[in-house]
Amino acid sequence: MFLSFLVALFPPSAIDLKVSAAVQSTQGPELDKMMELISWFGAFPVPMFMGLAVAIVFYVFKFRREALFVILTFISGLISTVIKILVNRPRPTVNLVRIVEVAKQQSFPSGHTLFYTIFFGFLLFLMWNLKQINLVLRIIVALLSAFLIVTIPFSRIYLGAHWVTDVLGGFILGLICLYFIVILYLKKTQ
Repeated sequence: MFLSFLVALFPPSAIDLKVSAAVQSTQGPELDKMMELISWFGAFPVPMFMGLAVAIVFYVFKFRREALFVILTFISGLISTVIKILVNRPRPTVNLVRIVEVAKQQSFPSGHTLFYTIFFGFLLFLMWNLKQINLVLRIIVALLSAFLIVTIPFSRIYLGAHWVTDVLGGFILGLICLYFIVILYLKKTQ
């Protein structure tokens, strides 16, 4: 991945700094809380409990394959950890951006963005395809999933946890993983 190579070799770029400055240009305690809430769904151990709960609900309502594939979205944690170790990019620092949330692991790729793209992306896909589920429920889950996928990159940058290249890397990697999960799911259903 070209982006991984780029961020491994070079410090934060002018684009990283400009996007962070733009995203953080409006600040306030209410916005801090909203951005923290958006990111909360990706803070360990929340993804594990949320993913297991969703898988159990699918299983209980006789969507056993879907439950298994929801569990498969946990692969995002393994992928994120391995790439973070290989690239070893430091997090944004207080001398460059405002830090609202202190994050511990390396910066690239954004694990939150990767997880949201795979997990909520797969839920979005399921809500589009599982016509047996109540339409109102499908719409609610789809809208919430889409909202979280779209807002998580801004949340991570706003909180000072990531650079724009980190969230872009997480999103691209998430789309690639989601593509393969969906292809595997579709092959199993045919």
